[in-house]
Amino acid sequence: MAAARSLMLFLTFSSFSCFGAGSSTAQVPLLMWSTEGLPPAPSSSAGHVTSDEQLGSYLASAFGSGARTVLLFLQDKLSKDDFTAFAGVFGNERDGIFRNLKALLRSSASSVTFPSLAWSPSTSTLALLEERLGVSPAPVDADALSRADVDASVSNLFVVDLPYCTSWQKSCREVLRRNDEMIAKVVSTMEDKKVPYIAMYTGGRPSRAFSEPAPAAERPVARSLLQAVAPEVRPPVVFDASGGPCIMLWARNLNISFSPSVNWTDLAVDTPSLTESMCNSTNSLLVLSYASGITLSFSMSQRFYPVSARNWFTLDSVQLQSDGVTASFAGSRAIYAPAEYSFRCQSVSSFRDALLVPNSTDRNVSDWKLNFIDFQIQGFGLTNGTNFSYASDCAGFFTPGIWMGLLTSLLMLSIFVYGLHMIMQLNAMDRFDDPKGPAISVSQSE
Repeated sequence: MAAARSLMLFLTFSSFSCFGAGSSTAQVPLLMWSTEGLPPAPSSSAGHVTSDEQLGSYLASAFGSGARTVLLFLQDKLSKDDFTAFAGVFGNERDGIFRNLKALLRSSASSVTFPSLAWSPSTSTLALLEERLGVSPAPVDADALSRADVDASVSNLFVVDLPYCTSWQKSCREVLRRNDEMIAKVVSTMEDKKVPYIAMYTGGRPSRAFSEPAPAAERPVARSLLQAVAPEVRPPVVFDASGGPCIMLWARNLNISFSPSVNWTDLAVDTPSLTESMCNSTNSLLVLSYASGITLSFSMSQRFYPVSARNWFTLDSVQLQSDGVTASFAGSRAIYAPAEYSFRCQSVSSFRDALLVPNSTDRNVSDWKLNFIDFQIQGFGLTNGTNFSYASDCAGFFTPGIWMGLLTSLLMLSIFVYGLHMIMQLNAMDRFDDPKGPAISVSQSE
């Protein structure tokens, strides 16, 4: 019998960690033990959720037709995750906090576990017990129960309300440990009265949030990966001329600064006006006018280069205007791409690895700075409507790291070839001494 009880205890707490994701329906666990025999729980497959009708049918067979005394330990919230996190089910028995509950299950005449009991706001285990026993519940604690007279000839329903924690991992462990001690104290008081009883431990509602299952038509047919929700991406700035879109710009940040302390202002979060923008077959001008009085202008042009036999566009200049003062930054030397491409760069700034070179004549605006993050612009050849064309990235093919690797490999290869050449130049001796013949004499004049 002791071995059977130990096996039942093992299965009881193992089931909480195995039946993890059987259904998205809200569920609460239910543990039962008794000083007398309980009928075995109906067999079910992994992930099965016990309905109210199935629980009612089992309680009808467990209570029978005679009088019963039921102890209901009703915790505000309870889920299988509470046992997984705090019951020591993965070998950390010393860290488990349901020690008294485990001991009661082990020492009881029989015990039954319903790992997944369907829960809804309209139904509850307490209402089901009231219906089956035909009595009203009596709220008690250990002290009130010790003073009460329990008549075993009639049915009794004693309810012990247990609190639940308000924050995860900090107060949960201590609250659940006190609940475990309260369960042991109440059961000890009932055993002192020598009254047979059936004890039940469950939750008033789940302690973890459950999402409702999607309609069958909206559920994915194949498997899908769980992933974080992608942040919303702002649409690009598009200037439409009479013939359709002709200029497009997108940047995660359009940072500008007017002071030496570098207090950045991000213009990308605001919606600009594009009324002063223009475009034609050779020149494009994108003017972003903001309500704060700041204006940011991008001047682009394209021309045919005979060496490459194709048209290229360049970002000739970027102008920043505020309070009637204008600062100009040249970008034609570093910001360019084929005319049918767009230009993209992770960072376009005017002060560090500058792609935008400040105008040396603008002395009064020498502290003004630009820093564009995830910058992409296209001023010509927008044949894809409101989508960028193929992007020409500012990062060169041969980065400093690649050059260092190539030069180091070339040096090591040169040393290897030189050493191999020296080994191949070694010659074997062509004359040897004969021990039976005269010794070889070498003239000193040779």
